[in-house]
Amino acid sequence: MTAADSAGSLFARLQRHHAPRPEPWRGEGRQAAVLVAITEEAEPRVVLGRRAEHLPLHPGEIAFPGGKREPEDATPWDTALRETEEEIGWPRIAVQPVAQLGVLLTRSGFAVHPCVVRVAELPPMRVDQEEFDAVFLAPLALFAERARLRLERMQVGDEQRWVPHYELEHGIVWGVTARVLAQLVNTGMDAGLDLDPDNDEEAQ
Repeated sequence: MTAADSAGSLFARLQRHHAPRPEPWRGEGRQAAVLVAITEEAEPRVVLGRRAEHLPLHPGEIAFPGGKREPEDATPWDTALRETEEEIGWPRIAVQPVAQLGVLLTRSGFAVHPCVVRVAELPPMRVDQEEFDAVFLAPLALFAERARLRLERMQVGDEQRWVPHYELEHGIVWGVTARVLAQLVNTGMDAGLDLDPDNDEEAQ
């Protein structure tokens, strides 16, 4: 699949493989959800932001809108949509749920639920400068380019893992954000990126 293929095919693939699951929050510990917002265009773009430098966790890193679970949030989707409205001003009615990827663990110990949505028309953006220094839209096809992807062996929790990195003009996208983007293009664009060279089955 190339950037010229329809956005509809992209969303159909994502929904077929990772249908959204609006299930209630379960368990305890550090839990969070992010909103992976993809535009409904011939060449879809994804919303990313550079986290404010004063934040105690992951300052200056490029990330999706989102944040930690709050007591009033019934599901990960509630968390992702609430945080997105607070951080960039997009109401939940502006997006349509498409997919929900598997839970990923950040190096700060958060279990992150990626909630994928499609955006038919870009609503006005009101960026909370306490959360993001900048917010931008990056072409999703960039993350399907093998030459742009770099893997580094890093310590995550109690184990060593291959951590993906992408270099953009806005900075380096890495960690959970980069892994979500790589998974998106592998599923939705058939990019065939190898995210774990140690796992022969995933590499095939």
